[in-house]
Amino acid sequence: MTWTIIILLAVGVASLRLLGMYGGTALVRRVPMFERLGSLIPAAVVSAVIAQLTFASGKSLTIDARSAGVAVAAVLIWRRAPIIVVILAAAATTALLRL
Repeated sequence: MTWTIIILLAVGVASLRLLGMYGGTALVRRVPMFERLGSLIPAAVVSAVIAQLTFASGKSLTIDARSAGVAVAAVLIWRRAPIIVVILAAAATTALLRL
């Protein structure tokens, strides 16, 4: 049962890679939405890495000073503050909560 699932997933991944290599550009030209979605992938990956590094400690969920720092940064980015202000405010918030 487990090996069947692993083999099916491997075949699926290989198929998607081949589709991307040989049919990717033609598919993007025919469906413009794919081009827009493709441009969002890097932002989604960076967001996932930030979330994992912020809220995970080993195998457990952790809410600590890092979470507050990221929250402050998110609010400041939402308010369109300069990046140096965002970085300094997030670092200061995290440092003060760790005292």
